[in-house]
Amino acid sequence: MSRSKFSIVVYLIIGLAVIGLISQLFGNTINFLTNILIMLGIGVAVFALLYYFVLNKRTPSNSDDMKKYKKAVKQSKSKYKQPSSYAAPKQTKPVAAQKKKRTKRPSHLKVIEGNKAKRKDRASL
Repeated sequence: MSRSKFSIVVYLIIGLAVIGLISQLFGNTINFLTNILIMLGIGVAVFALLYYFVLNKRTPSNSDDMKKYKKAVKQSKSKYKQPSSYAAPKQTKPVAAQKKKRTKRPSHLKVIEGNKAKRKDRASL
């Protein structure tokens, strides 16, 4: 079948489908709308099942990376927490009560000791 005959057949089928839809819409409206709603409901159900079983498994939300990311976000928010402008003014407390000892957290950075004496002379290479 040549290209032009194929396109004529496709256009003919699409035209007949449009005529059928219009005749169903005006001839049997309640049944037509019921069928459309049933098709939409089945489509939504299939999509929900695919999303739940296939697409949701592809992006694990319980992975170690996600847990680390959420922990880092929480630490960042607590570190850079800005006071709200609508808060009531704080009452002044005695000076002795205000001075608390702050415990310094250990750094998360680690120093790696190297062997500086055994460095190669880069100029001689």
